[in-house]
Amino acid sequence: MSSSPSPSARVGRLALLVVGLCWLAVLFDGLDMFIYGSVLPHLLETKTFGLTADTAGDLGSYATFGMLVGALTAGTVADRVGRKKLMVSCVVVFSLASGVCAMADSVAVFGLGRTLAGVGLGGLLPTAISMVSDYAPRGRAAIVIGLLMTAHHAGGILSAYVAKWLIDPVGWRAAFWVCVVPLLFAPVLAKFLPESLSFLVAKGRTEEAGALAARYDVELPAVKSGRKTAVDRWDALVGLFRGGEWVQTLLYWLASFGGLLLVYGVATWLPTLMRTEGYALANALTFVVVFNLGGIVGMLVAGRAADRFGAPRISAIWFALTAAGVYLLSVHMSTGVTMIIVFLTGVFLNSAQTMIYATVSIRSHPDNRATAVGWTSGMGRFGAVFGPWLGGQLLAAGNGDWGFTAFALAGVSSMVFIGVAALRSPRQAPRAADQALVGAH
Repeated sequence: MSSSPSPSARVGRLALLVVGLCWLAVLFDGLDMFIYGSVLPHLLETKTFGLTADTAGDLGSYATFGMLVGALTAGTVADRVGRKKLMVSCVVVFSLASGVCAMADSVAVFGLGRTLAGVGLGGLLPTAISMVSDYAPRGRAAIVIGLLMTAHHAGGILSAYVAKWLIDPVGWRAAFWVCVVPLLFAPVLAKFLPESLSFLVAKGRTEEAGALAARYDVELPAVKSGRKTAVDRWDALVGLFRGGEWVQTLLYWLASFGGLLLVYGVATWLPTLMRTEGYALANALTFVVVFNLGGIVGMLVAGRAADRFGAPRISAIWFALTAAGVYLLSVHMSTGVTMIIVFLTGVFLNSAQTMIYATVSIRSHPDNRATAVGWTSGMGRFGAVFGPWLGGQLLAAGNGDWGFTAFALAGVSSMVFIGVAALRSPRQAPRAADQALVGAH
């Protein structure tokens, strides 16, 4: 006698499908993001394209600038074409852009490839987060988003192994050809990933959304009374500065700027800076693996710590510990001790930035929560552009030893800004439990 699957089994199956596909997409996102930092020591040592440290810093910033463009336009594009189509398009864009890098015969062409890759990378992550939020089991969105974010760091780990396995026997171009492989994943994503329920409801395709929600026993998003107009969006932004809120808003923005400067500065320059400290290239790439392993652990534990002690407090403490860890990396120690410090730095660094978003989400009023988080992330991405450039300038000036110190100071600044924000009386707003982990980077 056959029996139909229980509702919990159906929702579990759909959530597994959506999260699994999005996890793979974000894995490829992380691979493409970290691959430049992993091959950079080789590019500098062989003077490929006549590359210098300051030019290398510029190239690192091109990708993060592209990410800024991608992240800022992702919401608008997704509203028009759907989140599923946008995700597929982003995978295609950054895969093809890696092919441009692999075939590049000049710094200009390579830089174009990295910029285009950044656009795809920047658009994919927030879209994937929205997708898994739609299909996460009831009350489990925060945990599912945290799980999704581990894929970004898994991609960083993969990038280090790709560089270690391919650069010496085949050459640096092979590493970027590997980043073209996700192009084969795009048709899989297009075939099996369901469209966002929120998008279907917003477009008036309520019957299609209702049937899908009923089939898998997921909660159908409420039908909103109307779309936000430009005036509504402007009013939500202005609301972040009314009364004394402007101080809190600026503190969040400054903390996010320093946090993403630190995240992307370290992600781009960690292997190269470790080389300047006297470590062999193989060990420098191993540090990338250990750093991202720490990032995975950090993403899994940060939410629990924030629930118990408060997101603002955890963010400030995490940034303080990150600053200490990054500074200690400027001191040449035994490889084993350095590995431990790199791991712990990875634990605290990546989740410290996530806790800024969690703080903003929890302390914001529901009417402009999305605006507050979005603009905090957007302002922080200017730090993401500045971080790789700063590392290149320091190395070009012969001040590589100051690289870790500069990034540590960025961590201290974020600790101060989020700490001061935490001391201020928060606006009374309902807590968004499922938004405790709202997208990072």
